[in-house]
Amino acid sequence: MNRILPDTSIVMAFRFRGQVGYSENGTYHNLPLSVITGIRESSRFIDYSKNTGALMVIFHEGGAASFFKEPLHELSGISISLDHLIEGAKIQAIEEQLAEAPGNRERVKIIEQFLLSELKKTQCDLLIREAIQKIKFSKGDLKIKDLLADLPISRDPFEKRFRRITGTSPKQFSVIVRLKNLISTYSGSTSLTEIAYDAGYFDQAHFIKDFRSFTGQAPHDFFRGGEWW
Repeated sequence: MNRILPDTSIVMAFRFRGQVGYSENGTYHNLPLSVITGIRESSRFIDYSKNTGALMVIFHEGGAASFFKEPLHELSGISISLDHLIEGAKIQAIEEQLAEAPGNRERVKIIEQFLLSELKKTQCDLLIREAIQKIKFSKGDLKIKDLLADLPISRDPFEKRFRRITGTSPKQFSVIVRLKNLISTYSGSTSLTEIAYDAGYFDQAHFIKDFRSFTGQAPHDFFRGGEWW
């Protein structure tokens, strides 16, 4: 069983043997053979049966927009069968090919060819890419008004465009970047209060609330368990 923390990438997964599921609100859900998962605001436990095999496609931020016509924020917080977005017969053929493939190298090639066949556009949105780079460079500690200062667009159309392409709002994207950076750089040599301030939090209650939502645990409990490695 793996704890999956929120991330800024949309993910597709193709299971070629075994079973994968997750628990949510006390209910256990089996995941489809081929699934796409939007950007989540909270952690999730994924349960793999013995000898399960799956191939995952992790898109660069905004990259999934080149493969799907649908606004990607509609996937926010959910996992759905890929045949909701792509012709069912095509998905079934891919699943059969993956199950029959002799090894992982061949499976990767099958998915590469599949993705190339689904590519809708080859040029990315340069304005949104610049915004993503600014958020990541600031480690998520960047107000929207400061983000827009050098961009030729007003707030409302920018936020709609950002959600459609990345799958989440610029604010939530920044929260994920901020907490991922905080967790990845934590060494135990500084207090949690200090690292919260360094990350741009000036309210401990706000920090703890964000962290608990992100990981499912209070900061002390999470780092004591060593689960950030």
